[in-house]
Amino acid sequence: MAEKKAQTAGTVTVEQTGSAIRRPADQRATLIGLGLNKMHRRRILEDTPSVRGMIAKVRHLVRIIE
Repeated sequence: MAEKKAQTAGTVTVEQTGSAIRRPADQRATLIGLGLNKMHRRRILEDTPSVRGMIAKVRHLVRIIE
């Protein structure tokens, strides 16, 4: 089965839940910048203001995993 990775206090896990098809180019570029390009992909990212801003820009396409 899949192993769970320990998440540190300075990280955030993001999963893509919406498709980038028929979205503006800047939203597609933001998803790529977050390391997401296909549905249900997850990434563990540093919890910085710039990453939070990117998540806020595409909040309708991603969800934060607790």
